[in-house]
Amino acid sequence: MDRLQTMSVFVAVAEEAGFAAAARRLKLSPPSVTRAVSQLEQRLGAKLLHRTTRSVQVTDAGQRYLADCRRILAEIEEVDHHAAGIHAAPRGAVTVTASVLFGRMVMAPILLDLLDRYPEISLTSLFVDRVVHMVEEGIDVAVRIAELPDSTLSAARVGSVRRVLCAAPGYLDARGRPETPSELAGHEIIDFVAMTPGGEWAFEKNDKVERFKPRSRLRVNSADPAIAAALGGRGITRVLSYMIAPQLEAGSLELVLDDRAPPAVPIHVVHKEPGQTSARVRAVVDHLVERLRASSALDHDP
Repeated sequence: MDRLQTMSVFVAVAEEAGFAAAARRLKLSPPSVTRAVSQLEQRLGAKLLHRTTRSVQVTDAGQRYLADCRRILAEIEEVDHHAAGIHAAPRGAVTVTASVLFGRMVMAPILLDLLDRYPEISLTSLFVDRVVHMVEEGIDVAVRIAELPDSTLSAARVGSVRRVLCAAPGYLDARGRPETPSELAGHEIIDFVAMTPGGEWAFEKNDKVERFKPRSRLRVNSADPAIAAALGGRGITRVLSYMIAPQLEAGSLELVLDDRAPPAVPIHVVHKEPGQTSARVRAVVDHLVERLRASSALDHDP
């Protein structure tokens, strides 16, 4: 096999997590697939896969090589599409990442619309609550809810969300509605730890910053249980505004100290091809930017 064929075989084995499955996908014999990967490792002088009797796992060196192989094969496919004169019809595989709750609430319907809009595009979504390294993990497009550090990635701002406090109206009727951050000390707090950097909640009004260190009997590491506890009248929690948009509209949750919310958190659509963006990635980026800028779940710049 030539180098490109060998790369394709390695990508198939890594994605299928097995030699037999990769052979079926590529319509090759299992021995030829095994031989191609062994020859590749020998030529590179690096172990790309951990093999056991039950599984195949990609090594750290293999992860880096896998990302490069995916990029090179995608670029070759794009060149072929240009030569065939079909650049106007985006096609191929694109991987998109976002946080879990944002992916479920906001991204999922947008991505389904994208599949209807571009029948030749296939999508893989990675919804995880961690910072994804786009190059190393083979991610084409990311939606980031954060201030972006300087990087070589291209980014388009699509809106923002706010850090907000909320509680059930019944809880606030019984315990009172705090008017200053210091009054939170007399309330039950549901601490969603991702919203408590440094162990504090920051508030801002008239350019004055106030800080409150929550003391909580309930600490959670994801938004869903924090919101569920607040809906159950267990106290006050801090989340991002999009996370409780349906509950605010329904009146089952109420904002607390909203006039003292800290500055909004920007949302960007980010992709890793600033120089020569492929047609399929550009189509996905443009679709996400268009739909997110129109989304009622986000705050939008004037």
